[in-house]
Amino acid sequence: MIDDVLGIPDQLRDALWRIESARLEPSPSAGLFVCGMGGSAIGGDLAAAAIGDRLTAPMVTVRGYALPSWATPEWTVLCSSYSGGTEETLACFEAAETLGARRLVASTGGPLVDRARETAVPVVGLPGIFQPRAAVAYMVVVAAEVAWLAGIAPRLHTEVDAAAAFLADQAETLQQQAREIAALVAGAVPVVYGADLTAPVARRWKTQVNENAKAPAWWGELPEADHNELCGWSGAVGEERAAAIFLEDRDQHPRIARRFELTARSVESGAATVVRVETAGETRLERMLWAVMLGDLVTLEMARQRGVDPLPVAAIERFKEEMG
Repeated sequence: MIDDVLGIPDQLRDALWRIESARLEPSPSAGLFVCGMGGSAIGGDLAAAAIGDRLTAPMVTVRGYALPSWATPEWTVLCSSYSGGTEETLACFEAAETLGARRLVASTGGPLVDRARETAVPVVGLPGIFQPRAAVAYMVVVAAEVAWLAGIAPRLHTEVDAAAAFLADQAETLQQQAREIAALVAGAVPVVYGADLTAPVARRWKTQVNENAKAPAWWGELPEADHNELCGWSGAVGEERAAAIFLEDRDQHPRIARRFELTARSVESGAATVVRVETAGETRLERMLWAVMLGDLVTLEMARQRGVDPLPVAAIERFKEEMG
């Protein structure tokens, strides 16, 4: 799993090659739906954050069985399922067909690719060698490139290349910082906060703690958390004390920067520890992916501390069997 995380720079470049190989055609759209669950959905959130205010139309991640009631045929629908068997994503694929919207698929195979081939829907083939959550680089790049093809964002391929080189140079630093953070939060439930660019990254950290370290975790977003969660921290005592992690960005709004500072100070008395992390990198894409890599490495170090194997997700598999 560590090798997979450290391989993100190569995966970014491979993702660009796979999109080129798929020979996707541009198609101006009213917006983009990225349909998926878990590691296949977070790519849409992260890509939208990396594009930021350069988006010229909505880019919406759909986690569920149906498209929004206000969806129209003028939208593009990207169905992302690493396994190709995610039932919610399959349902969205069928819903998009009924709607008459343009569909695209990103997957390794399974029923989703079979149905796409049957209906002449373009497929971006992904390498079937990862845990789904470890394919995040592919999901980010595919979502960003499809946003460009849908005419709602600039193309980020040059930024992807630059980010790959930057992250490769940062590998050793990221591993050291991950060990330090994991040591600080050891034994406590992490609560990870982000804002704007780092909000979906905070969500990613939370889910990686769940799947890799097999531990509970939570995430929140500023400024919303300042309007409710502060009260929860003020009453935390004993074993209730969680570890607060703040993912800050150097290019954030000045008032958000002030909120991070004051929020960290406010929760300190009720927290087991407070960790503040500032992103590194030039572009939004570099800084976002840097923070994603760091979070993945932190959670793998937490797994090592807890003596658990990060690979299996037995609880999820059992649940899927019960769902039938």
